[in-house]
Amino acid sequence: MVSAATRKSLLQARVMDFLTSTAVLPLLFGCVGVFSLLKLLQWLRMKAYIRDAVVVITGATSGLGRECARVFYAAGAKLVLCGRNAKALEELTEELAASQAAKVQTHRPCSVTFDLSDPGCIVGAAAEILRCFGHVDVLINNAGVGYRGTVVDTSTDVDRRVMEINYFGPVALTKALLPSMVRRRQGHVVAISSIQGRISIPFRSAYAASKHATQAFFDCLRAELEQCDIEVTVISPGYIHTNLSLNAITASGARYGVTDKTTAEGRSPVEVAQDVLAAVGKRKKDVVLAGLAPSLAVYLRALAPSLFFRLMAARARKEQKPKHC
Repeated sequence: MVSAATRKSLLQARVMDFLTSTAVLPLLFGCVGVFSLLKLLQWLRMKAYIRDAVVVITGATSGLGRECARVFYAAGAKLVLCGRNAKALEELTEELAASQAAKVQTHRPCSVTFDLSDPGCIVGAAAEILRCFGHVDVLINNAGVGYRGTVVDTSTDVDRRVMEINYFGPVALTKALLPSMVRRRQGHVVAISSIQGRISIPFRSAYAASKHATQAFFDCLRAELEQCDIEVTVISPGYIHTNLSLNAITASGARYGVTDKTTAEGRSPVEVAQDVLAAVGKRKKDVVLAGLAPSLAVYLRALAPSLFFRLMAARARKEQKPKHC
C-alpha cells in the first residue's frame, strides 16, 4: 500500500514534469513576457500623459499638496501652484526649480495666490491660472480643511466654513476652468476627497458632509463630461500623516491644535502623492487609498448598515460621553 507521503511525492514529481515539459514552459515564459510588455507600455503611457502637461494643484504649500507638487514636477509637468501664502508658494517654487531629482526635462512652476474659501476671487484666480501656460490639462483639487466636534455644539457658521473650503471652493474653481477644457475637448479634473466621503465617523460631521458632497458632485461631472473627452478622477485616501487634524476647525471655529493618533499613524504623504500620480497617469475614475479596515467599512455600510451603525455608535461612546442626552 502506497503511503500518503509517497503519493504526495509522486504528485509533486508529475507536476514538475508537466511544468518543465517542452509544451508548457515556453507558454509560461510567453505569458510572463506579454504581461511584462503590457506593464511597460502602461508605464510609458502614464509618463507621456504627465510629461509637459499643465497641472494645477491647490493647497500646494503643505502636506499632500506639497508632495504632489514634487512628484508631478519630477515627472515633467508644467505646474501652477495655488495657495493662500504667497511666500510659501515662492519658497516651494524655488525649491522645485533647484531640484536635481528629475530625470526628464522640467519646467519652472508658476504660482497663483488666492483663498479658495473666498467666492469673489475664484473667477479672477482662474483667469490668472490660464494666463500661466495658456490652458490647463490637469486640475488637482487638493486644498481642504479638517474638522473635529460634536453636531450639537457646532454652529452652522462652522458647517458653512468647512463646506466653503472643501466643497464650494473646488466646485467654483472647477466650473471656472471647465469652459477652456470643453473648448479644447481635453482635460482632467481630479478631486482629492477622503474615505470619509464614503463613510461617516463620529465627530467629523462637517468634514464627512463636505467629502460626501464632493464625491457626489464629481461623480455627476464625470458622467456629464464623458462625451467631451474630459477625465474625472475622485481619490479617497485614508489617514495621511499631515497637519490636517492639527489645523482642523473645532465646533467653536477655533483651531484644533492636536495631531490625532490615527493621523500620526497615517500613511506618508510621499507615498500617497505617488499613488495620486499613478491614478492620474492611468486615468482612473475612482480610487480608494485606504487601509483594509476602512475599505471594508465601505462595503459594510452598503451590505450590513445596521451593523455599521452599531459600530459607529460604539466608537462615539468610546471617544466621548454624550453631553446632551
